[in-house]
Amino acid sequence: MRKVLGGLFRVMPLLFGLGFIGPLIAQILTLAGWTLPGDVAPLAVGMVIGGVWGGIATLTGRWL
Repeated sequence: MRKVLGGLFRVMPLLFGLGFIGPLIAQILTLAGWTLPGDVAPLAVGMVIGGVWGGIATLTGRWL
């Protein structure tokens, strides 16, 4: 159990970026009324930004 939780907490910033920040960015884009070129879905943009930001936070250990 300790190994499972340890592994989960090690990637928690990435999961947070994909599970919270990504959809949040998508909602902000939708509410702002911004249309993306090439009919790209706002959720796709949010997931890319959230995933990259969470991945960087996972590797460096900090969000900023």
